[in-house]
Amino acid sequence: MTAVSAHDDHAHADHDHHGPAKGWTRWVYTTNHKDIGAMYLWFSFAMFLLGGFFAMIIRAELFQPGLQLVQPEFFNQMTTMHGLIMVFGAVMPAFVGLANYMVPLMIGAPDMALPRLNNMSFWILPFAFLVLVSTLFMPGGGPNFGWTFYAPLSTTYGPPSTVFFILSMHIMGISSIAGAINIIVTIWNMRAPGMTWMKMPLFVWTWLITAFLLIMVMPVLAGVITMMLLDVTAGTSFFNAAGGGSPILFQHLFWFFGHPEVYIMILPAFGIVSAIIPAFSRKQLFGYASMVYATAAIAILSFFVWAHHMFTVGIPFLGEMFFMIATMIIAVPTGVKVFNWIATMFRGSISFEVPMLFSIAFVVLFTIGGFSGLMLAIAPADFQYHDTYFVVAHFHYVLVPGAIFSIMAGVYYWLPKWTGNMFHEGLAKTHFWLSFIAVNITFFPQHFVGLAGMPRRIPDYPLQFANFNMISSMGAFLFGLSQLLFLFIVVKCVFSGKKAESKPWEGAEGLEWDLPSPLPYHTFETPPVIK
Repeated sequence: MTAVSAHDDHAHADHDHHGPAKGWTRWVYTTNHKDIGAMYLWFSFAMFLLGGFFAMIIRAELFQPGLQLVQPEFFNQMTTMHGLIMVFGAVMPAFVGLANYMVPLMIGAPDMALPRLNNMSFWILPFAFLVLVSTLFMPGGGPNFGWTFYAPLSTTYGPPSTVFFILSMHIMGISSIAGAINIIVTIWNMRAPGMTWMKMPLFVWTWLITAFLLIMVMPVLAGVITMMLLDVTAGTSFFNAAGGGSPILFQHLFWFFGHPEVYIMILPAFGIVSAIIPAFSRKQLFGYASMVYATAAIAILSFFVWAHHMFTVGIPFLGEMFFMIATMIIAVPTGVKVFNWIATMFRGSISFEVPMLFSIAFVVLFTIGGFSGLMLAIAPADFQYHDTYFVVAHFHYVLVPGAIFSIMAGVYYWLPKWTGNMFHEGLAKTHFWLSFIAVNITFFPQHFVGLAGMPRRIPDYPLQFANFNMISSMGAFLFGLSQLLFLFIVVKCVFSGKKAESKPWEGAEGLEWDLPSPLPYHTFETPPVIK
């Protein structure tokens, strides 16, 4: 795909007249998609460090058997806050930030379609998380009922701060829905002339589908937390069996949101990796159309698998059969994607720069997470695995080397384009190897303690699990420390480094690489024409 624009010079000649405002007002009032994308990315990294700090408390407590550092009550608050902050504060805003930054560049649009809404979508997020973290300092402490906030644990037995937790979730939901609408409108209406649906980069496709998922499931989350709010404050009994309600109803509603949510956190990752692997294999992506259809199939099927989280609650046998088979079917389009990535690399002229290393690690480790997911999909086997550390290992393999590695791959891939500087290759490779080794030291042993029967979310455990837990904790500390190196690499790249060319990676394809590095404040004022 090549872009031809007669007005390129004109598009960049008059930037100095309407560049960014100076000082803090630039960031508060900005409607520029690059500024907002950058703020999302920095915010998500701050949340990643905070959620990681909570994880360090969890792993320090589990370093040895016996109660070491914190009380069980506070331990439960840490597991809850770690999950909430990582899912809603780190992974989702990072992908939204990448979408904000890259989607207009990839489709040749001058900006997002609704820039003021974009500004609002971002600025309500820090407020939401301030409210959430402030619950830790309220009487009774923060939420202590797990990131899935199962009722009646959260409604009948939760701390008084539960209402503030519900408020923060509502604000996050508003931000997500507004961001998703913005992305859909932008992709639908603002593509450059000649960019047909089947010429869009896969990152744009995956985000278009993700945005539809967000719009469909965030209102379900809003509904279920509103019912929780009424149970807590107004004396209703939606989820309280004593008043004629049903705790199982909560699980159905939560997982009807929660399972598509898992795909909201992985589909954009597929898009990033589908951009990077062809670039460093010096080949076209194998099976572009099948990748688009597979993404759509995953999104549709994600609405038919929610009760696989509930095999042990006593749903009817036919229900278990249905959800078991549906869960196995959803593995097929995912397998198509993995096959296509490997086929893209096959006989390619591969070079192992840092974005490619993270992408290959993504493919390998995400596949391990997928296989353990297939084990969990088998209903009778799931009776054994349910609520053990095997589940923790499974979803961390999907979300850490899956979502988070792909975000890091994307940052390294586009960083020279954003900053105009090349990052330090040696340091970045050190960061990759430390992260890759640490992730496996942390989460691989958890499969074994889970299969041996160690339940999750407990602050203490019997002696037979001590060795694996110690190894796991050491891996976690190593992973946490290596992210400080990542911070150093990015900050150093912003301020210094070898000047980047407009196309720093030889095999990179797409409109964003036709622009100069660093990117001008305003791009594509005259839309490029796609040939």
